[in-house]
Amino acid sequence: MVQSGDTTHTRAEIGVIGGSGFYSFLDDVTEVTVDTPYGRPSDSLFIGDVAGRRVAFLPRHGRSHHLPPHKINYRANLWALGAAGVRQVLGPCAVGGLRVEYGPGTLLVPDQLVDRTKSRAQSYFDGEARADGLVPNVVHVTFADPYCPVGRKAAVDTARASGWEPVDGGTLVVVEGPRFSTRAESLWHAAQGWSVVGMTGHPEAVLARELGLCYTSVNLVTDLDAGADTGEGVAHEEVLAVFAANVGRMRDVLFDVIAALPGNEERTCLCVDGIGGQDPGIPLP
Repeated sequence: MVQSGDTTHTRAEIGVIGGSGFYSFLDDVTEVTVDTPYGRPSDSLFIGDVAGRRVAFLPRHGRSHHLPPHKINYRANLWALGAAGVRQVLGPCAVGGLRVEYGPGTLLVPDQLVDRTKSRAQSYFDGEARADGLVPNVVHVTFADPYCPVGRKAAVDTARASGWEPVDGGTLVVVEGPRFSTRAESLWHAAQGWSVVGMTGHPEAVLARELGLCYTSVNLVTDLDAGADTGEGVAHEEVLAVFAANVGRMRDVLFDVIAALPGNEERTCLCVDGIGGQDPGIPLP
């Protein structure tokens, strides 16, 4: 539950899963501690106003960046956002380019996803009893198109209007991490026709779909992956430097997307009934 007495400041309609660079400059931010049936999320929710919308920011890796990608409690993160009233989620990710034309600074809005993770809980509907004793039913969600079409269009249109021409569509392949890919793995990913590679973004998208939330991934290319680069491979310092150089630009685009998204009550996309009328067996946030 959301632990606060004033729901005016603890409710939001849009969620952004990203770092402190996206909310730290806002004048009036309420920090809200949330607990869920799946444990604690990565951090508190930081709720403030952007373009007249109530937005909940959640640091994916924690505010001190202490959580590696494979240790993030993704189920708690999406549940916490849903419990706060969020129905549309933006998930910016730093990624590696798998094609030479997708170099550092490229903005890509994917329309497809490939999961190459190994150990992440990626469903609320696994038939196993939760800590509160409730047992969800086994539910199979349709996931042919993993991202919200309305959110994708808003992201592409607003980026283009800002002068940052995005790549409209492409496949994000998500690997387990925390290590970067070998050169052979990177070459294989590229040979499949995939566009970019990252360590987050899954299972965020499928968990959002199970909860009936719209999810839009926005990818910032910070490096050429090992197979697309003839150098020594990806260095963490390089990733951080490119991300830092573009975080302001990314923030501006995300805030424009927030302004362009429809009201939650106006949603008519495929995301609204993510489980297709199946009985989840548990109350959803």
